[in-house]
Amino acid sequence: MINRLEIKATLSVSDAGEIVGNAWPFGEPDRVGDVIVKGAFNVAVANMPMLFGHNPDDLIGTWDEITETADGLVTKGKLHMEQPRARAVHGMIKGGLVSGLSIGFKTKASTPQGRNRVISALDLYEISVVKNPMHPRARITSAKSMNVAVAIAEAINRATAALHT
Repeated sequence: MINRLEIKATLSVSDAGEIVGNAWPFGEPDRVGDVIVKGAFNVAVANMPMLFGHNPDDLIGTWDEITETADGLVTKGKLHMEQPRARAVHGMIKGGLVSGLSIGFKTKASTPQGRNRVISALDLYEISVVKNPMHPRARITSAKSMNVAVAIAEAINRATAALHT
C-alpha cells in the first residue's frame, strides 16, 4: 500500500526521493507578468530533466510524468539519490530550505495583455527545484514518504494487536 503525504509549501521527502509538484499554476501571472494558458505546454516529453536552480550542471533527477490539469502543470519525478548533489538537494527539501519549482522554456507564441505577456505556446526544456520560484504558487505539493507509510503500518499493527489482547 502506497500512501502520499500532502504538503503545501513545505516538504518532507522519502529516502526514495519521489516528489510531486505544480510546476506552473494557471490563472495568475508570475512575478514578471507572464501568464501561461492551459494548452500552451508541449507535454509529450518523457524523462524531462530535473535540475537544481536551472543549472545544467546540476542534473538531480528526472520528471517521469508531466500533465496539464485544470490547476496547472503537474509533475511527478524522482531525485537520482545515487548522485551527491541530488542527496544534498534532498536534504535541503527535508530541511524546508527549498520547496519551489520553476520551468525553463522557449516562448513560441505570446500576446501582450496590459502589463502581462500571455503565452499560448512554448517548448518546455526543463523543470528545476528552486528556493524562490518565479511563480509564487509553483511548489512541490507532495512527497512519497516511506516514513509515513511505515508509521501508518506500525500504527495499524499496534491497533490490531491491542484489539486481540
